[in-house]
Amino acid sequence: MLGTGSDVKSKPRLPGEVWVLVVASFIIALGFGIVAPVLPAYAKSFDVGTFAVSAVVSAFALVRLLFAPMSGRLVNRFGETWVYIVGILIVAVGTGACGFATAYWQLIVFRSFAGIGSTMFTVAAVGLLIRITPAPMRGRASGLWATGFLLGNIGGPIVGAALVEISIQVPFVTYAVALVVAALVVWWYLRKSTLAALDSSNENAFMSMRTAVRLSAYRAALASGFANGWAVFGVRISLVPLFVVEALRSTPAIAGISLSVFAAGNAAVLMISGKLSDSIGRKPVAIAGLAVSAIGTVWLGFSGNVPMFMVASLVAGIGAGLLNPPQNAVVADVIGTKARGGPVLAGFQMAADCGAIIGPLLAGVLVDQFSYQAAFTLTGAMAAVALVFWLFSPETLPRADDTHVASDVAGESGCLDEGPEVPVGERVAGRPRQPDA
Repeated sequence: MLGTGSDVKSKPRLPGEVWVLVVASFIIALGFGIVAPVLPAYAKSFDVGTFAVSAVVSAFALVRLLFAPMSGRLVNRFGETWVYIVGILIVAVGTGACGFATAYWQLIVFRSFAGIGSTMFTVAAVGLLIRITPAPMRGRASGLWATGFLLGNIGGPIVGAALVEISIQVPFVTYAVALVVAALVVWWYLRKSTLAALDSSNENAFMSMRTAVRLSAYRAALASGFANGWAVFGVRISLVPLFVVEALRSTPAIAGISLSVFAAGNAAVLMISGKLSDSIGRKPVAIAGLAVSAIGTVWLGFSGNVPMFMVASLVAGIGAGLLNPPQNAVVADVIGTKARGGPVLAGFQMAADCGAIIGPLLAGVLVDQFSYQAAFTLTGAMAAVALVFWLFSPETLPRADDTHVASDVAGESGCLDEGPEVPVGERVAGRPRQPDA
C-alpha cells in the first residue's frame, strides 16, 4: 500500500530494559533507606564514641571512592550486566553480615566490603543505561532512574522505623534480602536481552579517562558532579540538621521535614528536566539547575525563620532535580553507545564522592571559625563555579539526522525510489528512452 502524507510516526518509547533498572534502583534505594537511620544507633551499641560512629559511614564512602577505578576496569572487561549483578550481591552479603557483627571492627569490615559492591553496581548501572538507551532519550532515562532511587530513599526510612521495633538487626537482613531480589530481577529480565548483552565484536572500543578529560563537556560534568556531591550528599546531610537546631532554634523533626521538602522539590522536576534536556538540550537545563541550586543553597544559610528555610529547601531541591538528568546525559553523550567507558563513569562518580567528603569538612571549619552563612555561601559558590564550566562547554545533545529529500516526498509519491527517469539509452523526441527490460 502506498504511503500517505497523513502517516504519523509512532512516539519513541524507552526500552523495557530501562524500566528493569528503574525497578531495581527503587528496591536498592528502599533497602538503603531502611538501614541508613539505624546504622548510627547500631554502631553506638558497641560502646564507641561519636567519631567511631561517623567512621562507619565514612568507611563506606571512602571504599566507594578508592574502588571506583577498579569498578570501571571490571565493566570494560566483563560488561555492565554481570558487574551490576555481582556488585548488588556483594552489598547484600556485606550488609547482611553487618546485622550479625559481634564487635565494632567487624561492623567496619563488613560495611567497607559492602562499599566495594556499591561502587560496582553504580558504575555498571549508569554504563548499562548509556548502552541500552537511544541518545535522544538519555535525559528521560536518567530522570526516571534517579526518580526510582529518590522514591526508595523516601519510603525506606519509614519502613526501617517500623522494622527496628522488632530488632535492630532486622533492617540489615531486610536490606540484604531486598538486594538479592533486585539482583534476581535484573538477571531474569536481562539474561536474554540483546541490548544488554556484551558486544564481543567491539571489545577494543573503549574510552579512556585521559581522552574524556580533554573534552570540555566532560570537564563541566565533573565540576557540576563535584558541586552537587558537596551540596546534596555532603552539606545537606551534615549541616542542615545542625543549622535547624542551633541557628533556627527548632527541633530535629523540623530538620527531617526540611530534608523531605528538598526531596519533594527534587522529585517534582526530575522527569521534566529529563524531557527538556532531550528536547532543548543538556546545556541550558544544567545551567538553570546550577543557578537555582546556588541561589537555594545560599538562601538556606540566610534563612531567619522556619518557613523561609522550608522555601529555600524546596528551591535547592528543584535546582538539584534540574541538574541531575542533563549532567548524566552529557557523560553518556561523551562516551557514546559504541564504546565502553567504565573509567570515565568511575571518574564522574569519584568527583561526586570527593565533593561529598570534602564539602562537609570545609563547611564545618567555616561554621566553627565564622558562621553558617559563610558555610552555605561557599557551598553555593561551588555551584556557581561549575556553572562557569558549563557556559564554555558545547551542547552534546545528538540532533536528528537531516532527512533525505526522497524521504520527504515518499509520502506523496508512494515509494522512495520513485523519481525522474534515469538518462540512459538513446534519446527519442528529446527524452531519454528507458533501457529494455
